[in-house]
Amino acid sequence: MATSSKHPIRFFGNPVELILTDGSTYPQKGKILLADRQVDANTGTIRIVAAFPNPGNVLRPGQYGRVRVETTTKKDALLLPQSAVVYLQGSYQVAVVGGDHKVSMRAVKPGATVGTMWVIDDGLKPGEQVVVGGLQQIREGTLVTPKPVHLSGKGN
Repeated sequence: MATSSKHPIRFFGNPVELILTDGSTYPQKGKILLADRQVDANTGTIRIVAAFPNPGNVLRPGQYGRVRVETTTKKDALLLPQSAVVYLQGSYQVAVVGGDHKVSMRAVKPGATVGTMWVIDDGLKPGEQVVVGGLQQIREGTLVTPKPVHLSGKGN
């Protein structure tokens, strides 16, 4: 088990996905064999060794790819596109649409990323509407006409 400064990260026993250089996901799931305890100060990463079944010898020595493993699950997480979150003067903010269709800027605390989405740990409640596009033209008190946008948690 590796640990971060806030929460333990558990990944042993979880299936590992391999994302190939062409962006496709390798159909076989792998498993983690060992994890290095040393964090690379330049990249903030740790080395992990995983093994994947290789029927038909599709995977070759020296081939590159990325791996993905689920480390935690957050139930009922609030997800926003990263483009809806603005970093301004040391804090993260979103433009919340009130019942009167006026925008108010609100500080939020973003957490982990899921694809192109950001988990919002604090500052928003379920059901609140936020502006996800055109933030450059939005100011406190701007009157907007909300339009629903359907977003998935996978960043699509």
